[in-house]
Amino acid sequence: MPLKYALVHEWLTPKATGGSELVVHEILNHVDADLYALIDFESRNPDSYLYKRQIGTTFLQHFPYSEKGVQKYLPLMPLAIEQLDLRSYDVILSSSHAVAKGILTSPQQLHICYCHSPMRYAWDLTFDYLNASNLGHGAAGWMSRYLLHRLRQWDVISANRVDYFIANSHHTRARIWRCYRREASVIYPPVNVDKFPFSAKKEDFYLIVSRLVSYKQVSLIVKAFNQLQKPLVIIGTGPEMKKIQQISNPNINILGWQPDDVVKKYMSTAKAFVYAACEDFGIALVEAQACGTPVIAYGAGGALETVRDVRSSPPGTGTGVLFKTQTEAEMIEAVKEFESCIGKFDPEYAREHAAQFDRSVFARRFVEFLNGCEEKK
Repeated sequence: MPLKYALVHEWLTPKATGGSELVVHEILNHVDADLYALIDFESRNPDSYLYKRQIGTTFLQHFPYSEKGVQKYLPLMPLAIEQLDLRSYDVILSSSHAVAKGILTSPQQLHICYCHSPMRYAWDLTFDYLNASNLGHGAAGWMSRYLLHRLRQWDVISANRVDYFIANSHHTRARIWRCYRREASVIYPPVNVDKFPFSAKKEDFYLIVSRLVSYKQVSLIVKAFNQLQKPLVIIGTGPEMKKIQQISNPNINILGWQPDDVVKKYMSTAKAFVYAACEDFGIALVEAQACGTPVIAYGAGGALETVRDVRSSPPGTGTGVLFKTQTEAEMIEAVKEFESCIGKFDPEYAREHAAQFDRSVFARRFVEFLNGCEEKK
């Protein structure tokens, strides 16, 4: 009999359109799996490939305002994911950046986790989470810290329910080892390179496409460009929108959320794509390079694996400029360095470089890994 597969993801909403959702989409293109999530509001979205699909959910589906941000129920997520009954499946695939890997399985089942990141709320971003939610002080602060402490304990315990880990980058692989003491194989997430329009001709503006949340460091970029007085376009929305609007000078154009076609147009014609966050992979950096657009990025995390610094690469193979610290001064210096090297960038090579992260590469490697794990089982 053919094996029966289940795929578990954290949440499925129209606003959840990042790299982890691309992984889910690509897996479903190659594996006939039933889909589960903490919440699902995507199957009712007529524009989604999941429209009218049967998706299993948890009790959080019925909680107030969960569609607008299930993260507010963070302390209940471990309990919720453990209520999904997947005993009838042979193979469990989890796409996890929070709790999806914590699904309960039996010894007869195979569990493979594609880990986008160990839970950032509990590890790297603990203090950002406390500050952003105004829960860092007083009695509420102590309770929040205790809950995050317990969440870290659960996170480590639940990692032992996984048979095989896949990491989305070598950076994430190192974090998985640090948090869980588990080995992981690296398979880069899929980038649909062919859907990003290539253009060798660039216009005189810099571009950010990002969620406007604190760890993305968009305000740092804005402050640097205020001093540079160079044109900067910001696409995206989030909790920091008002703050960024307040500190932006007239040279900065904040467009908010934009549809994919508009994003791709800006990305293909920008002088450079600018990014200051430390990402586990950073799929937007690859998408920009697929457009032939060079990247100015913070040289940490996944950027070290996806961007080739023009100053240290063989002639014609540089795809960007990396800066070492998240400061305005470093950002300003990086832009100046970029402009002094602008004739050294080859847009066609950037496109070629991005192709190694294409969805076809992901599909081949993921299916090979899955087949290999099934043979061992």
